Amino acid sequence: MAYELPPLPYDYAALEPVIDKQTMTLHHDMHHGAYVKNLNAAIEKHPELSSKSAEDLIRDLNAIPEDIRGAVRNNGGGHVNHTMFWKIMKPKGGGDPNGPVGDAIKKTFGNFKDFQTKFNDAGVKQFGSGWVWLAGKSGGDVQIISTPNQDNPITQGLFPIFGNDVWEHAYYLKYNNRRPEYLAAWWNVINWDEVNARFEAFKSGKSVQEPALAHR
Repeated sequence: MAYELPPLPYDYAALEPVIDKQTMTLHHDMHHGAYVKNLNAAIEKHPELSSKSAEDLIRDLNAIPEDIRGAVRNNGGGHVNHTMFWKIMKPKGGGDPNGPVGDAIKKTFGNFKDFQTKFNDAGVKQFGSGWVWLAGKSGGDVQIISTPNQDNPITQGLFPIFGNDVWEHAYYLKYNNRRPEYLAAWWNVINWDEVNARFEAFKSGKSVQEPALAHR
């Protein structure tokens, strides 16, 4: 049984003009597809891990055999991150955050505009490839963090409420080197309903175990 590339929940062109069709096609089919393929190849070397979800694999990387630890970190993280990423976006998304996550943002950052500014700034300052996140921490509070490469907040004991991909392959065809422009535009496709579902899972102490993260 193998990890599977989840289908996009919308058409490749559905997020235009924020994210173009060509970027979505390459990002989903080629980049995410490669993470899934490489993760399966790594796990084949240690079939005792085959029952674990990708999320569980990256939660405790020290428990992963050393010969595949790097592959699991990079490709397992890439699979988990991108499975989330497709779902937290939608056509005609955006607007101000509603529900519990909106309340948490106001409580922690004062207002949505200030939160956006700090989130985008963290994304701009992430050197090289990586992600910027709103993460939940022990006690129920939230914070903005950035991670390199395909690292996920899970590996730091945090909960990934939502994140934006700042690898160049996520935006370069349309925005070239204008990462700040991409970060600013991205808020127009965020799916606050999905983000709230993830936030509720965080508050209830549940793990985000989406079907695509586990073997089928």
